[in-house]
Amino acid sequence: MSDVSTETTTAPSKPKSKPAAVSFEANAEAPKFGIPHFDLPKFEMPAYEVPAAFREFAEKGLNQAKDNWEKMKAATEETTDLIENSYAAVSKGAADYGLKLIEVARANANASFDHASELLTAKSLSEAVERSTAHARKQFDAMTAQAKELAALAQKVATETAEPIKKGVSSAFNKAA
Repeated sequence: MSDVSTETTTAPSKPKSKPAAVSFEANAEAPKFGIPHFDLPKFEMPAYEVPAAFREFAEKGLNQAKDNWEKMKAATEETTDLIENSYAAVSKGAADYGLKLIEVARANANASFDHASELLTAKSLSEAVERSTAHARKQFDAMTAQAKELAALAQKVATETAEPIKKGVSSAFNKAA
């Protein structure tokens, strides 16, 4: 920085010195901020004798807590295994149900195409109405049978999924109790 003087004097001007508070030297350290460290006073613990009955009671309680922890841990692991197996059963059941739905849809689509080709070969309007009525009856019977099959399959999947969980969870928590 240079100082520019607005006065028109002929006397040589002296360079002004910079204030000392603004300049940092290379070897000067920046202030460090942190948590102050205080030494805590050291207190001597009084010699205290725990009664033997209290010690035994505490040990029994600790042993019982450890036993209960082990039982609950085993019950939790067993329940986790049951749930994993149940999810596998649900997955397989859902796949079987989906395949059955595809089979039903294919059968219904084939029946519709067959009906359409029969209608195209009809010679009169009364013959077309007769074929449509017969197709409707046949499809209603097929739909009833398909609905029964799908309901039975859904019930089987639900039973296969829920029964092991019901038995396993009750036996696992009976062991823990």
